[in-house]
Amino acid sequence: MFSAIYYERQAAAYPRAVQLLQRFSAVPQIECRHYGEVFNRKQQNFRLQKRYPALLLAVKRNRLVLPAPAEYHIGGERNFYFSHMLNCLYDCRYCFLQGMYRSAHYVLFVNYEDFFSAIEDNGSGYYFSGYDCDSLALEPVTGFVREFLPLFGKLPGSHLELRTKSTQVRVLLKQPPLPNCIVAFSFTPAHVSRRLEHKVPDLDRRLQAMCSLQRRGWQVGLRFDPLIYHQDYEQSYARLFERIFARLDGRLLHSVSLGVLRMPQDFFRRMHKLYPQEKLFAAALQSRDSFVAYPQVLEQQMIGFCKDRLSRYVPAEKLYSCDLVP
Repeated sequence: MFSAIYYERQAAAYPRAVQLLQRFSAVPQIECRHYGEVFNRKQQNFRLQKRYPALLLAVKRNRLVLPAPAEYHIGGERNFYFSHMLNCLYDCRYCFLQGMYRSAHYVLFVNYEDFFSAIEDNGSGYYFSGYDCDSLALEPVTGFVREFLPLFGKLPGSHLELRTKSTQVRVLLKQPPLPNCIVAFSFTPAHVSRRLEHKVPDLDRRLQAMCSLQRRGWQVGLRFDPLIYHQDYEQSYARLFERIFARLDGRLLHSVSLGVLRMPQDFFRRMHKLYPQEKLFAAALQSRDSFVAYPQVLEQQMIGFCKDRLSRYVPAEKLYSCDLVP
């Protein structure tokens, strides 16, 4: 699974790190002073690392809980995000992480207890865990969900969102549903997913996982973020919604959110350099202030169409759009 495991000297003292080093004892293991020595090196081959990623075990020393971007919400007044991990198992061409980071290696912060304290000290709110990684994809390795759910079980005034493209839901199905936990699944039309979302389980498998959770009483949500423009996008998204709601009860959903494709210009330049032949980056994108995004008129058309279609299945008060600032 990993080409190597790098571990900070300080991280090696944590029981989670000890267990992982023992579990993957056959993998080359290298001590380092700070994970940035490996993760932030210049002249790294991101595409090669994506094929042969290493695992970096580290300690998160500050800024454990951060305010979420203004457009990143599902109805809460106080919104925050935290990252127990950096980078993702999957390889989505539109993902901003490949423009943000120089490395495709996975960083796992093993000091979960410090995250617990930071969340408790921060107070009630919505906490998003899938901003810099997929919340569930590496659960068999990280034990993240297994260890964080009990914390939120003691914090009924706070909500945890697990955002994912994964089918790793066994840990959730083995326990009673937590009413203040939302398991949010991201979707794009099937043909878009096959072309752009490499390594992601197919739509039917993810939908099956989502339906299993809903039947067991878990709060689930849908995330269509980013919306990807392509020829006949209206028909594609209409078919996607029909396919999902043929199996899913829209009345029982916690929330549905829509977002547009957008990223800082410097992220876009790095991504385009990684994949210069990618048609996605040659589409109807334009610079707007410090972002690269679709033209605002096109964004509004896509959001408007999808909102209108989704209103056939979901109450209006459960629909949210994550709009880019003009």
